[in-house]
Amino acid sequence: MDQLGIEGRVVVVTGTAQGIGAAVARTLGRSGGRIAAVDVDGDRLNDVVRGIEPEALPYVADVRDPAQVDLVVKRVERDLGAVDILVNVAGVLRTAPATELTDEDWAYVFSVNATGVFNFSRAVARAMLPRRSGSIITVSSNASHVPRTGMAAYAASKAASTMFTRCLGLELAPHGIRCNIVAPGSTDTPMQRSLWTSGNGAESVIAGDSEAYRAGIPLGKLASPFDVADAVAFLASDRARHITMQELCVDGGASL
Repeated sequence: MDQLGIEGRVVVVTGTAQGIGAAVARTLGRSGGRIAAVDVDGDRLNDVVRGIEPEALPYVADVRDPAQVDLVVKRVERDLGAVDILVNVAGVLRTAPATELTDEDWAYVFSVNATGVFNFSRAVARAMLPRRSGSIITVSSNASHVPRTGMAAYAASKAASTMFTRCLGLELAPHGIRCNIVAPGSTDTPMQRSLWTSGNGAESVIAGDSEAYRAGIPLGKLASPFDVADAVAFLASDRARHITMQELCVDGGASL
């Protein structure tokens, strides 16, 4: 179990109620991590937590609210101990041509995907600094560096969270705290399926769409949430002890 050096460590995962967040929590739980699972959807969160072994506790919070975030971090350290690993997964998607995006769409996507990463990373980093150790991982997207039609708000927010995490990593490196990014491509999650407009959605994504300037997936398949979770587990582990400020793209070659 402890091959990655995660056993017994306290791990905070945001966006745990479904998709990649749930997979990350389960994967790090199987590696022996003590999981603090965070999401705004309490019912789904409780369902996921019941399936995480050996130890997981649910914390309902909105990542957009710094007061809620600070309170959750304090509760986690009271309940489980000092936070060793933070994984920022919580994210939302709203699609539209840039000229048709509403102010509310833009603000909402940034408030979760960028400000949420800032809120949790800041709160956890403040707790890690005196201990001079820790790992912070942000799950971003390959859309942060590959333009996508209809996804300006999402892509821009993910680019913001990516660069924030790199800057944070530079500032925290002298204190022994590592900050890295995992950038998934098309992954079989509810968010991905919400984009499908026909029964052959997966096949269309794999093949690509020249009219939308979207490359296909060279490996010929969608990622599973656990493909992304395994990359997170590596970067969180002692095997990545000399890696910081890096981005690991998990997209089957789609961002070629």
